Amino acid sequence: MKKKYLWIAYVLTDFISAFFTWVLFNYFRKVQIEKFPFEINEKLIYSSFIISFFWVTLYYIFGNYKNVYKKYRIKEITQTISQSFLGIFFIFFTFLLDDKINTYQDYYNIILALFILHTTLTFIPRILITSDTVSKIHKGKVGFNTLIIGSKQKAKDTVEEIKQLKKASGHFFIGYITTNGGEDIMQSTGIKKLGHYKDLISIIKNYDIEEVIIATEPKEHEKTSGIINDLADQNVKIKVITDMYSILTGSVKMNSIFGAILIEVNPEIMPSWQKTVKRFFDLIFSSFAIITLFPFYILIGILIKFGSKGPIIYKQERIGLNGIPFNIYKFRSMYVDSEKDGPQLSSATDKRITPIGKFMRKSRLDETPQFFNVLKGDMAIIGPRPERQFYIEKIIEKAPHYKHIKKVKPGITSWGQVKYGYAENVDQMISRLKFDLLYVENMSLILDFKILFYTIIIILKGSGK
Repeated sequence: MKKKYLWIAYVLTDFISAFFTWVLFNYFRKVQIEKFPFEINEKLIYSSFIISFFWVTLYYIFGNYKNVYKKYRIKEITQTISQSFLGIFFIFFTFLLDDKINTYQDYYNIILALFILHTTLTFIPRILITSDTVSKIHKGKVGFNTLIIGSKQKAKDTVEEIKQLKKASGHFFIGYITTNGGEDIMQSTGIKKLGHYKDLISIIKNYDIEEVIIATEPKEHEKTSGIINDLADQNVKIKVITDMYSILTGSVKMNSIFGAILIEVNPEIMPSWQKTVKRFFDLIFSSFAIITLFPFYILIGILIKFGSKGPIIYKQERIGLNGIPFNIYKFRSMYVDSEKDGPQLSSATDKRITPIGKFMRKSRLDETPQFFNVLKGDMAIIGPRPERQFYIEKIIEKAPHYKHIKKVKPGITSWGQVKYGYAENVDQMISRLKFDLLYVENMSLILDFKILFYTIIIILKGSGK
């Protein structure tokens, strides 16, 4: 089976396991608890399909079908037990609480029977698939195309350490790029040089690189930071060779007893279930906002139309998730042809802003059409504000770490927006950037709600900048 299709095996086995679990459980439920004869009928088949879809959906929400080649057995055990408990808790209070029982002990027996059946029948096929996958990785049959970037001895030592592991780490070394020479040293490892560092992006694409290991010297922090910034908008896993300082400060998180000591850069902070909840909240909140604000949309549209010539809605290309451009929607707050001489940032005294535009900007009402962008999937409620390519290039000249922002979906409001409001120049954009980077590295639903709360306060007070 090809690597990208392994998740299908997990989905199918989870669905089949859940289906047979529900049938067996109903046998126990009818015969042992309710003392009725058991029969397979249309209602049972229908409910088994519904329950199976529920379980697969729950596992999807928790990210079980993502990065399936990164699974390991201990994690499989803990995930199966914890998620089974959560799902059974929901099923019990939704479908089983009204069952006819003789004593409350029957409830405990129902929950225990369902838990044992579901956990066992789900875990067995999962652990077989995971064990087979782990075995193939350790034997070197399955792996990830890996590029190593480093300097002289450190890169060579890293490759040799990984190759000498008793169990393969899953790294298929396609080649290397040196940052300060060292070709003769690396040749002894049997790994070929793929080109110069300036060709990094094309090498990643041409060789289908999945992981990059940065093996620079401990003192080369600036060089390491530069490489990480260059890789920030590439769809690759980034790992850095650790040093004793990183170990002592707790930066190193071990996930493999037998692997080399590597730090994974920029792992996903927000769990999959929180991402699903975030998207669900975005859809519900945006729909509610559009319905609630519809009368204001009409009023604002009339004021804009009679206030100055031009369209009510202003569209502008912005850069979104993974660098993909999209059209952002705003109520027009400036006079037509305000950028006829090229892109310009606004300020508090900007004469291009219309009278109604000043009010809208203070109250953030000009941003409200972006709820339609959220429904389309271009944006989220909370996330770094999207910028134009023109200004992104200027920002990157001074702050290359801006590329990290592209890893998340842009938002209507952000931590940086709450702190700074509209930026009047590139330096203010960069000052706002550090708050957006903090958000990216600390994403959580709690943080989203805090930012939303302060945004609402700004709207009600009309204190936006």
